[in-house]
Amino acid sequence: MLAIKKLNNNAVLCRDGQGRDVIAMGRGVGFGGEFPRELPLSKIEHTFYDIDPKGQDVMRDLPSEIVMFTAKVMDIVANELPYDLSTNATLFMADHLSFAVARAQKGVRIAMPLAYEVRETYPKEYKAAQFIVMRLEKELGERLPKDEIASIAMNLVNARVVEAVKATAEPAKQFDDMLEDVIEILESDFRIIVDRDSFDFTRFATHLRYLFKRIQAGESLNSANMQMYKNFREEFPQLAECVKHIGSYCRETWDATLSEEEELYLMIHLNRIISKKGL
Repeated sequence: MLAIKKLNNNAVLCRDGQGRDVIAMGRGVGFGGEFPRELPLSKIEHTFYDIDPKGQDVMRDLPSEIVMFTAKVMDIVANELPYDLSTNATLFMADHLSFAVARAQKGVRIAMPLAYEVRETYPKEYKAAQFIVMRLEKELGERLPKDEIASIAMNLVNARVVEAVKATAEPAKQFDDMLEDVIEILESDFRIIVDRDSFDFTRFATHLRYLFKRIQAGESLNSANMQMYKNFREEFPQLAECVKHIGSYCRETWDATLSEEEELYLMIHLNRIISKKGL
């Protein structure tokens, strides 16, 4: 296989015999001379097809051991689920686990108030998430809080490939309007331009979609995360003020009041976006 670009010490962008781009992972495959060059198949431990440039950038920054672990467990999980997963499913899960491990190492815990509903609604995904958490502790020595199981299960749900269904365009347009309005608030408050093609933007858009659905259903997230909410507001006052503005927008436009739990989640996700800007 022809290696054409180094992503990191353990991942390289290659081109296979059919001319398709593929990311090859293996211990030390990034070493060994100039590019392009031939990469022995014996050194490749896993391959990833159909990863776009944005995904390649994400993989470059992820810990290799997390990516390799995720690739292995997702191969097993994919066989247990009654539907196909997207080509980016492993990448999204690796990013999720990397973030979860970093939180756990810092002692930061995010409660999942809908954990029971997730377990009852998505039993197969919840069981798969339990397997992932168990293997993560056994193979990498990283222990995650029980609340992370539901969050990982929802990551699997979001990664499924579903057939297109007929629906009115109105809800989709309403969500697009809400997403753009919220991002414009962020850009105005921090005087930045958000990269709408970035991986962090995609992740935030997914989170906001759940918020939009709860607003439409008249539901709200509430749990006992008061101390973490208080700490976040004190540590990131400008971000807290931005979320306050988003809350005002939700009240005026959607007649919805954000709970402190929802404000906390917004601060966490938006913090990842602005941190890439060095703020």
